[in-house]
Formats: sequence, C-alpha cells, structure tokens
Amino acid sequence: MRLYVGVTDGDWFRFLADQPNLDEVNFWRPSGASFKMLQEGDLFLFKLHAPHNFIVGGGFFTRTLLLPVNLAWEAFGVANGAEDLPTVQRRVVKYRSKQGQAIQEANPSITCILLAEPFFFPREQWFPIPESFKLNIVSGKGYSTDETEGRALYDQVAERLRLQATDPAPATLAAIETPRYGQPQLIRPRLGQRSFRALVTEAYSRRCAITGEKTLPVLEAAHVQPYGRGGPHAIENGLLLRSDLHRLYDSGYITIEPEERRLIVSPRIRSEFENGRHYYALEGQQLAAPQLGFPLVSSERLRFHANEVYRG
Repeated sequence: MRLYVGVTDGDWFRFLADQPNLDEVNFWRPSGASFKMLQEGDLFLFKLHAPHNFIVGGGFFTRTLLLPVNLAWEAFGVANGAEDLPTVQRRVVKYRSKQGQAIQEANPSITCILLAEPFFFPREQWFPIPESFKLNIVSGKGYSTDETEGRALYDQVAERLRLQATDPAPATLAAIETPRYGQPQLIRPRLGQRSFRALVTEAYSRRCAITGEKTLPVLEAAHVQPYGRGGPHAIENGLLLRSDLHRLYDSGYITIEPEERRLIVSPRIRSEFENGRHYYALEGQQLAAPQLGFPLVSSERLRFHANEVYRG
C-alpha cells in the first residue's frame, strides 16, 4: 500500500475537525496540477505546516479532479474546509501568490484530491513525521508499506483508528483489522454523496447521458439502483441526467434497456398525464458512455432499475 503525507493548511484542518459526521473531504490544491501519487484506497495523511510537524489525520484516496473553484464549492460545500465560497477563493489567491502564480481567470481550476472516510486525531494522538520528511518539502512525500518508514506510518495510523472508530466504513475497517505484521489490504473506500455527484458529473463530461445537455445547473447525478434500495454511491451506479429526466427516472417513468443501453419511455406518461411528446421523441436514444478512465454503468444496476423501478 502507498501512503502520502501532504502538507496541510491549519485552518482547513481545524475547520473540518470541528464538523460532525463528515464522510468525505476535498483536499484541494491551488495549482490545478494533476496528482498521481496514490491509487484508490491508499492513505493520504495530513501534516500541518511548521512548527507543527506532526501527522494529525488523513483519509482514503478516491480520485483527483480538476474543477473550477465554484464547481468545487457546489460539489463539496463545507467539505472544502471553509464556511463559504469567498473564503476558499481568498485562500486560492493566497497560496497561488505564495507560489508566484498570478490568477488570470475569474474562476480558476484547482486540484481536488477527494478523500473518503476522513479521520482527525485529537491533539494527544498527533505523532511526529518520519525522519525522511524534510522541513523544506512544500507539497508532500510518498511512502510505501513495503518500506520500514512507510510501515511504521501505517501502523501508527491503524492504532489510532482502532481507538476512535465506532462504526467503521470499509477502508477504515480494513486498516483496523490488519495484523501488526500483516500485509495491509487495499479496499475501495465508501464514497459519500458529494464525491458521487462530482465524479458522475466529470465521468459524463458535464453532459446529460441521454440528451447531451450541458447547462450545468440543470444536470444532476442519478443513482441507477436507488440508494435507499441498496444502490451505492459509486460511479458505476450513476448517470448524469437533466433534472426532469432524473425525476422521471427515479419515479420509474423511464429506464435504460440493460443490454443495448437505449432509453425506454413508459406509456404511463401519456395515460397518466395526457402528455409527454418531448419524452417519447427520445425513445431509443443511446446512453452515452463515460469518458476514458471512468467505469461504465453496471449492467446489474441497470437491470435492477428496469425490473424493480420502471413502471411499464
């Protein structure tokens, strides 16, 4: 397993540590550069700025997205580590200025490192950074559990998670149950609603998967198998749909044929509402595929919707 110790803004950390029941956070960077140090399920750890040279918490890596600041706020809200959008915008300007970068655009893109199942250690559980982590490191440093320092990091984190976890999610539970000298398991963390929405939006290139509509305010991330009926917050259980289509989909008035992946429109729209010509015009429309690097929607989930939700 890989671990990454990221230099962390103190205000960001303190704000999030005070938020109750967070299941995800956005560890954003102002540069808009990609982050490729971790795989899904690896550990991302928080190290405060000097002189607080301690590991103070972390989370399980999900994915990296490049998002305009306003979209990052719409997707994650206070999970961005601030109480409002202007605060995030000021911090972006502050850190870009420190790096000698001028902001030319009004709404710059930032690097969003999405972390699931975050944890924040109380002050008495903070522990020192590894000796190899030099104080002139600006962004962070990677480690591996195959190496002595990386394994020691992992064990200290797992020990603290055992102390504080009461109802652990999958990745946290795997860390807790790893034997002291056993091999850590790489488990996909449980996505939260915010990450689900952001990832589905990016997976479909900010376009409705049926109509191609790209007016972002009317696009919504829909669960294929409803969340309340066992469907997870997962990209393969998501579709980006125009808001009216989303409501029809959730209500069972439309579905996607699981094999050919074409839109089916229920005759009940006509019989119950004496209308629907705009929707019947979409009958047979091919479902768009997500962009490269994102998984296809699950055929199993599509079958669940067609058999259990659709009202033909």
